[in-house]
Amino acid sequence: MNVSLQLYTMLAMIGMGGWLGMAWDAYSRLFKRHERAHWLVFVNDVLFWTVQAFIVFYVLLLVNEGELRFYLFLALLCGYAAYQSLLRSWYVRVLEWLIGLAVRFGQALAQLFRVMIIRPLVLLGQMALALLLFAWRLLLWIARFLLLAAWKTICLLFAPLRWTGIIIWRRVPPPRRDGVGKFFRRLKGFAGQIKNTKEKISMWLAKWRE
Repeated sequence: MNVSLQLYTMLAMIGMGGWLGMAWDAYSRLFKRHERAHWLVFVNDVLFWTVQAFIVFYVLLLVNEGELRFYLFLALLCGYAAYQSLLRSWYVRVLEWLIGLAVRFGQALAQLFRVMIIRPLVLLGQMALALLLFAWRLLLWIARFLLLAAWKTICLLFAPLRWTGIIIWRRVPPPRRDGVGKFFRRLKGFAGQIKNTKEKISMWLAKWRE
């Protein structure tokens, strides 16, 4: 490597050292390593340093085609030390400001989403539910009204027959009335016997199933 290429490589590695410091601070702040489980911290640290190693090697590949020298590691350490001593406090303040800005922006988006989308959907759902309940109650009222009207109409239509039957029944001689009454009483008793038999059969089937 000529001198200019070595200088470019040194400057690139110094810059990458500063980048490693910035990336580590951002990773530690966003991931909150002290609040995580140890195994999760270990896995993420390995992944983080693996990615950073690929980035450093990619930059080195662009600058000097990936040729490694011992002084390049010293340049990385110098860049990292320069960042820690000169830029870290300023960078951490800027990082905290950016994180706070991102959090406030996300909260504003979430509030806007709730106001513009969630609340109108909730209102529409409530209106649809209210309309369905109103329609259901209206249908019930209409059904009751129609049934009542049909019952009144039937009673009105059969009223002459009822009155005719009452008149005829009053003109039937008492002995025949007694005979008809006995017939209906026997019919009622027969119906009661059928009901009792049905209940006994049901009880027997229930016991047999148990």
